[in-house]
Amino acid sequence: MFNLAILKDKVSVHPSDFGGPQEQAIISELNKKYANRVLHDVGLCVCVFDITEAGEGKVRYGDGFLWYTVIFRMVIFRPFASEVILAKVMSSDRYGVRLTLGFFDDIYIPVAYLPAPNAFDPNEPAHFWLPSAEENTPLLDSPTAERMWIDKGEVVRVRVEADEFYDDEPGPVKMADGVQVVKDAQARAPFTITVSMAEQGLGPTSWWSAAEPEGGEEGDAAMDEG
Repeated sequence: MFNLAILKDKVSVHPSDFGGPQEQAIISELNKKYANRVLHDVGLCVCVFDITEAGEGKVRYGDGFLWYTVIFRMVIFRPFASEVILAKVMSSDRYGVRLTLGFFDDIYIPVAYLPAPNAFDPNEPAHFWLPSAEENTPLLDSPTAERMWIDKGEVVRVRVEADEFYDDEPGPVKMADGVQVVKDAQARAPFTITVSMAEQGLGPTSWWSAAEPEGGEEGDAAMDEG
């Protein structure tokens, strides 16, 4: 889920910030610039892990800051494909389920990646799985007690299928007949993750914990020894 990326950048530090170690002052400025920022095709920056190389600070004329060229390692959030992660249900609609990790909210389960047969009940609103349903059964007519719900706030186990990065920078201004053309803003997240729960062992943890035998792993180990 987390990995390290090697980055290189120039960072400025005000002389008044050198009340402590120089390295800590540089790390503090790098975190201000990168923390919680998405780097295209890299992932979500969490924090600086360490500095591997730093040049001598040079004063730039006019601002009094010390400028450093640094090579550093950044902790990056970007789960790999097929990795299984735990997340919490944030919301649901007829297109699927949105999950959150607390620090990252753009994780989605499309309907095609939910366990079948499933349906979305707009009165809840939530998706549910009905494993006992027969073919062509109208799922929304089923008794609610038989439904296995994917409720808001539920902790779910999911498998990463893919991720996608978007770069919606506006680009250069375009003119038409001397009038600036204004495009509608696209409210797309710069980094999204698509996950699935359409296989055994995935889905709300409550589904499978209820099915585990009493004693769990310790009980199994005791039986093996016997």
